[in-house]
Amino acid sequence: MTEQVFAVVPAAGIGSRMQADRPKQYLYLDDATILEHTVKRLLQFTPFQKIVLPLAEHDEYFSQLNLHHERLLTCDGGAERYHSVLNGIDCLLQHGAQVTDWVMVHDVARPCITQQDLRALWSARDEQGCILGMQVRDTMKRTDNNNQIVNTVEREQLWHALTPQLAQIGVLKQSIETCIKNGHVITDEASALEYVGLHPKMVSGHPSNIKVTRPDDLIMAQLFVQEFK
Repeated sequence: MTEQVFAVVPAAGIGSRMQADRPKQYLYLDDATILEHTVKRLLQFTPFQKIVLPLAEHDEYFSQLNLHHERLLTCDGGAERYHSVLNGIDCLLQHGAQVTDWVMVHDVARPCITQQDLRALWSARDEQGCILGMQVRDTMKRTDNNNQIVNTVEREQLWHALTPQLAQIGVLKQSIETCIKNGHVITDEASALEYVGLHPKMVSGHPSNIKVTRPDDLIMAQLFVQEFK
């Protein structure tokens, strides 16, 4: 049987660090919102059977977008990102996905994901999961609470974790639920997989796959969006 892959794109956050008048996924890059750019790029990846967007309960922006596609679903988001991911997984299972299928979880605020990275991640799929990342290039320093340098951290085999992050649906669902039950802090999907004893594979990604978190990131994302046109 052909392996199937789906996507969950948590979009229920408020993006408080952007200090904007709306959640950051609804800020504009050129003539479209960040969310629209992200979804458009994901829809171009033909292996995705369905893409689900968990949205905030009182989201007043999504309905204003002209964003309709037969492969695109929405569902209720949750209080935390991992709740939204679980809701998205449950939505996929209700729409025909199987626990043995695969799911990529991608940050809605990463609008510059490339088809090359999506193909590389899908090709590298592993039973223990795999994620996109970028090797650390700069010298890394650890500081104390007063921002005084404590020591230099060895950067060999040190990576920045990116998204998407890929795992089998049933494995990821169970891993997140185990973390929640045990009160373990989930920083990303890979951290949930790691908690249950798995060792996800790191796949080198393109530097353009930045996450829009602060106002300055909009400028960089704008440059990449224009370059990709």
